[in-house]
Amino acid sequence: MKTSSLNTLFTAAVVSFGVTFSPLMFAKDTLNIYTYDSFASDWGPGPKIKANFEKECACEVNFVALDSSVGILSRAQLEGKSSQADVLLGLDLNLMVAAEKTGLLAEHSVDTSHVTVSGGWSDRFFVPFDHGHFAFIYNAETLQTPPTSLKDVVDNQSLRVIYQDPRTSTPGLGLLLWMKSVYGDEAADAWQRLAPHTVTVTKSWSDAYSMFLKGEADVVLSYTTSPAYHIVAEGETKYQAAMASEGHYPQIEVAAMMKNAPHPELAKQFMAFILQPGFQSTVATGNWMLPVVALDEALPAAFDSALQPSKNLVLPAEEVADNRRAWVDEWLNATTR
Repeated sequence: MKTSSLNTLFTAAVVSFGVTFSPLMFAKDTLNIYTYDSFASDWGPGPKIKANFEKECACEVNFVALDSSVGILSRAQLEGKSSQADVLLGLDLNLMVAAEKTGLLAEHSVDTSHVTVSGGWSDRFFVPFDHGHFAFIYNAETLQTPPTSLKDVVDNQSLRVIYQDPRTSTPGLGLLLWMKSVYGDEAADAWQRLAPHTVTVTKSWSDAYSMFLKGEADVVLSYTTSPAYHIVAEGETKYQAAMASEGHYPQIEVAAMMKNAPHPELAKQFMAFILQPGFQSTVATGNWMLPVVALDEALPAAFDSALQPSKNLVLPAEEVADNRRAWVDEWLNATTR
């Protein structure tokens, strides 16, 4: 058969099948990332991260927004091996052991040797993406004598306090561990002393912080970096983090890829992207936490005043995993009497 005849047949085949199959040929894969709602929101870092990664991956990024970090893990556990999640983004230091024990996670191959979190980082399942410390935030214009320790927060019966539920919120879980690291076996008594002047315990960080901003509490559990938001976004300096003389409990937020990820190569690419400028440059003024790698561009000056903890209080991960349920029950029993 002549070459011209072959070309004619090929052209006819393309014309014949092009309308049916060309959209599929050029369709982009979708990377599904389970995260918490504030991360994926219009005011969070999610949209910029999505745009930055899509420039590199020739894919679509789909954030599945859940109500909390605890909710991310619960959703993945519920769906099991049939989950459509490629990446879980927003677990934290205190949920890592529980997440690993599900058997749903895959090892990553990301070089984390340049991560700058305290103590460095070495973990085969998790890549950190931001970090900070928990603190109680107050309004310096309305609270003339702020607490100077966690014990001040617990024992000052005139101080109106809002914090988050440790069953549904990572800040709430952080406070649970902060209390345990300071009070040890006397934590139940401390919870009982805190209960009478607790305004409410909310499901999420955003609920608690919104109530605080409306003046419904004197202090709210948040982060040492929270005042930077008010300075940068609002030009407001009255919101400050209270120093805790005992030390502060850290939060390191992490990501992991699923063992049965529908798009494993994209998941691997995104895990490496987490430590690159396209992701890390969005952390400070998007998630209002500290990046985990050094960046060429300096952080806004507002972060210079971020409270530097006098001591880093960290309970061993295995101890947290083994006792978390019992400590939650201890909190419940102490606060519902």
